[in-house]
Amino acid sequence: MLSQKARYALHALIVLAEHGDSEPIMIADVAARARVPRKFLEQILLDLKKRGIVRSLRGRSGGYLLGKAPKNITFAEVIRTIDGPLALAPCVSATAYHKCDDCLDEETCAIRKVLLAARDATAAILEERTLAGALPSKRRARAPA
Repeated sequence: MLSQKARYALHALIVLAEHGDSEPIMIADVAARARVPRKFLEQILLDLKKRGIVRSLRGRSGGYLLGKAPKNITFAEVIRTIDGPLALAPCVSATAYHKCDDCLDEETCAIRKVLLAARDATAAILEERTLAGALPSKRRARAPA
């Protein structure tokens, strides 16, 4: 299940994408527009900054900007940054694999086969969807490349 923190991250990133990259936007403005508690948003933006998804500028006219073009930020990247692997079990994770403690044979495990299919379908959709595609259509046409 998608955490509230990941939902807040996606809402905040969409606000940043709508704002564009001409000038930074203050964290208080992002919080208000995204309807995210400011204190919580500070930690979220820190996590996103470590991964290069956002960048910050200090000073009087500082604030936050996207770290790369909206078309290059996938939902999967954001969710993995905030929530960790997309997989429902560690034995099917592409980024944090490890064998399940109770597994006798991964090759014949019926549960693993189903969870692997679910992970693949979920990842395919989330890797395909970007912030640019999530913008309202009138803003999408003007989104920075």
